[in-house]
Amino acid sequence: MENGRKAAEKILEEHIGYNTDNGILPSETTVCRSLLSRYAELIEAYDELWAKANQSEFQLRVFIDGLLGTAAFWNPAKMAEARRMRTKLEDVNQKISEMATELAELFEKRAKLHDHSGFVSETHYHVLDVLSEAARNNPRFTSFVREPLEALHSQFDLKYWPSISEFVSVLGTDAERSTVHAHQSVTAAGTASSRPSRADFFRALFEFIEENRDGRHLPTEFRLSDATYASLANCALDLGPDDLASAEYVKRLRQRDREEDR
Repeated sequence: MENGRKAAEKILEEHIGYNTDNGILPSETTVCRSLLSRYAELIEAYDELWAKANQSEFQLRVFIDGLLGTAAFWNPAKMAEARRMRTKLEDVNQKISEMATELAELFEKRAKLHDHSGFVSETHYHVLDVLSEAARNNPRFTSFVREPLEALHSQFDLKYWPSISEFVSVLGTDAERSTVHAHQSVTAAGTASSRPSRADFFRALFEFIEENRDGRHLPTEFRLSDATYASLANCALDLGPDDLASAEYVKRLRQRDREEDR
């Protein structure tokens, strides 16, 4: 009968072979090699995994796929970068809001000068003119949208359309009230705390398990011991002797997260 270590290492070696043959996912391959090289630390963890996956190679593969992806793309370094990107996006939205507000005021000022100064500048005054020129290199627009849009342009005069300043103002308001959130729940879990740490990896892995604990991908009662989580993290992240996570660390982290969720 196949044991946990053999089943897990078979899957890891298959990952390495497939990734190498196709020239893809080098970061996952690195995680695979780390897990294989530190097999002695994982014998008990693999046996528990095999048992908790009901000795199903499919379900064990689902978990290992998740472990590899989490270690490769939701490790502490990547989560620190994700936090930087989130902050950068928030900053960009703030700048768009400020600049759009200023630009809308300038468009409004120009419109008043056109009306009252005795001078005009040959600039766009209709929002549909702006849209048409912006899409002039879009063949789908020119083939399917431009003609009916021009008909609407002719059918309804300027009073039926927002001014350019109003259009730009809406862009500013939209950016100001925007809320930045992660595309994936795993990323959201991995960046939930204010500071990056090893906890990011564990939270992302816990979220992956929660998403897949549906009875098909993983058993509905799939849960691992704190010691197994710690061993998997230590080897998947290739942590050194001074950085190892302990079962006690994982236990405290889970307890703290449960208390915060209440």
